[in-house]
Amino acid sequence: MTPDEFNYISTLLKNTSGLVLSNDKAYLLESRLMPLARSNDLTSVEDLVRKMRATNDPKLATSVMEAMTTNESFFFRDQKPFDLFRTELLPQLMLDRAVQKSFRIWSAAASSGQEPYTLSIILKEEAAKLAGWRYEIIGTDISHDILAKARAGMYSQFEVQRGMPIQLLVKYFDKIDDQWQVKKEIRDHVIYKYFNLLESMLSLGKFDIIFCRNVLIYFDPPTKTKVLSEIARVLQPDGRLILGGAETVLGISDRFAPVQGKRGVYQLTS
Repeated sequence: MTPDEFNYISTLLKNTSGLVLSNDKAYLLESRLMPLARSNDLTSVEDLVRKMRATNDPKLATSVMEAMTTNESFFFRDQKPFDLFRTELLPQLMLDRAVQKSFRIWSAAASSGQEPYTLSIILKEEAAKLAGWRYEIIGTDISHDILAKARAGMYSQFEVQRGMPIQLLVKYFDKIDDQWQVKKEIRDHVIYKYFNLLESMLSLGKFDIIFCRNVLIYFDPPTKTKVLSEIARVLQPDGRLILGGAETVLGISDRFAPVQGKRGVYQLTS
């Protein structure tokens, strides 16, 4: 792949998804886009780029974006944010919302659904405390294909072994041939939507807790600032934002401040 071809794809990705691809990631382009090239009866990624330039086909551009932005996920990833959610954030939220008895959670860049379903399972485990409450989990992603997988809630043995405790697997999944499907009672609390984080978030409504983990690391500083500014518009004044362990708002956004004693958790500054 020539530098010009690499720049063409990286510029497309930056403009459509915010993903910043450094020059040392040419190998990632090859591995992710070669299957797409073959599915279009092309023999190389270079041919794919030439076709994109010749046709300006928006569907092909979307396919490239989806191939490059599909990231792995697994249940109870990093564990600590979910422990914090169960033991501290949820009890505080129930105190703050005692009158309404309802709340909304957003899992941004939800990928194949493991994070939203993990949250749904935790809330199901707390069902006795949540009697009479209404809650909604929204999972969004930029890939239509990955959203279809998330909605189905069907995972391989390898996927469920990555983080899902065996007792919860048996309790909240159905074994279907060599796959495991999340039970309907867990799936019913999660709504999946296509959404690009570069767009205005107001259409999603307000949220009490937002998980946006391991997403900002793929953006450049201006894009991070823009995304955090949009998140601030849809987070309730007393809401909480949870970022990944390698992510921070420091030096990027003045809309959020760390919550003391809760690593990776942020609150609005005003």
